[in-house]
Order: sequence, then structure tokens, then C-alpha cells
Amino acid sequence: MEALEDMVELDMHTNYYVEELRLSDWFKPGNRPDVITETNWLAPVVWEGTFNREALGKYYGRQNLTVGLAVFARGRLVDEHLKLFLTSASKHFMTGYRVVVYIIADVSFQLPDLEPSPLRTFQIFRVKEEDLWYDHDTVRMRSLGQHVIWHIQYEVDFLFSMLAHQVFQNDFGVETLGASVAQLHAWWYFQNTKNVPYERRPKSAAYIPFGQGDFYYDGSIVGGTPHEMLNLIQNYLSATTQDIKNGLNSTYERHLNKYFFLNKPTKLLSPEYSWDLTFTPPAQIRYVKVAHRSQRNYD
Repeated sequence: MEALEDMVELDMHTNYYVEELRLSDWFKPGNRPDVITETNWLAPVVWEGTFNREALGKYYGRQNLTVGLAVFARGRLVDEHLKLFLTSASKHFMTGYRVVVYIIADVSFQLPDLEPSPLRTFQIFRVKEEDLWYDHDTVRMRSLGQHVIWHIQYEVDFLFSMLAHQVFQNDFGVETLGASVAQLHAWWYFQNTKNVPYERRPKSAAYIPFGQGDFYYDGSIVGGTPHEMLNLIQNYLSATTQDIKNGLNSTYERHLNKYFFLNKPTKLLSPEYSWDLTFTPPAQIRYVKVAHRSQRNYD
């Protein structure tokens, strides 16, 4: 597997880094005593009610901000889900800010009719034919990493990667921005942490021993600066290559959890930002920001 390190390295001097607003100026964890609002490494966990929209809007409105949204669709997902994803993102994702939507697909795709906006542009890319034999997650990460290196690093200040089967239902705004953003898993957040499905085989690069680990993170949303996103991607591709050499095959989500265990995210998003419609929302979920229906069996 060709490593991204063999390509052009990310040049951190090519894009001005938009500094985040000071945490105490916008984050109000005391408003939600019913949930975890801060990690033991002092990263905020963003829930509805914990952030000051007005303060965030005033600050980021002066920053000449551009946010990237990368979505990957493969095979039947292109027709089945991508139109709804894009339509809902136009209504709810970073409204009022410049957004570049990167659509990465393995088949031809035509944009649906969307309300035109001078703040929103779209770029469509086909997966390289020689990459199609890789598994779904490897194709997605390789393709995104290549585009970060080639051009995304010059175009956006922050970047989110999502999947086409997700649908935005409420505002997904600048409260989510951070250098390294992880999504709490909708199911495992409310379960006994002793049972989380970390990789337990010691020979795997994704291995986390019993008794260790912080949270279980959802692989369907990840965000951060282009630099941090590329670090994550390169780590994942290197780890999967190592596993293949050892005759192992762990999942993308387990590798992601190992990465965030070693490289603590600077911001966590509550399960409100990626709710699985298979489950009835508990009282802690006030507003579902992004919804999806999982086909996994958690029993």
C-alpha cells in the first residue's frame, strides 16, 4: 500500500490558522450537570446548552473563516443517500460561513438542485481506479488524504469528514470547530465502558488493553485542521499496513479509537451530533443534530 508520506508533505505555512475563541468566553459546562462536559485532559464535550451561540458568532464572523466538509459515497450510496445529505447540509452545516463541500465518489454523480449561495461551493472527485480494490474505509482515507495534500490544505481552515448516509437535522455550527475533533459514539456513551469494543488482540496496531481507554468514538464524523486530519489519516494507513503484514484486519473505528487514545482530541462532540435512529433518544439528547440509521448489531 503506497503511504501518503511518499507524496508531498503538508506545508503548514501555506494557510493562516484561525485561532479558536477562548473556552471560557463561550463554553458553559455548568448548564448541563446531567452529562459529561469535560474530559480528564480538560477538553470540552459539546452538548446543546453548553455553548454561547452569540459569542461564537461574533468571534468567528470576524475571522474570514472557511470550513471544508468532505463526504464519501460508494456504489448505491451515491444515489440512495448523497442527495439527502447535501440538501440537509446546505440547510444546517455552518450556515452563514464559507463552506467547501468535497464529494468523493467511485461513480459519476450530478449535484442535486440546491438553493444557490455565494458562501457554498462544491467539488466532485472520482476515486482513482487503482484504489478501488481496497476496502471502503481505506479508499475513503486514502482519497481524502491525497486531496488534503494536493489542495484542501490551501482552501479551508477546518475540515470535517462524514459519511453519505448521515442527515443533518439541526444546526451544526462553529461550536464544533477545533484542532482535533472526535465524535462520541451514540450507543457506547450510554453503556458500561468495560464492554466497549476496542481492539483486544495485542498484535494489532489498534490494540487497547483491558482497563485502558477514555471513550468509544464514532467513526462517522471526525474533524480538525487540515494538518491534524492528515496526521490521523497517515496514522490509520500506516496502522492498517502493519496489521496486514501481521495477518490481521481490524476496523477503521477501532484504529480511530487507538489514535485518539494516544493523541487526545481537543474537542468532543456529544452523541447529539451523530445519533443512531435505531435507538430512542434518552432525556440527555435534547436536539439531534445529525441522524443516521446503523445496520450494525450492538447486542
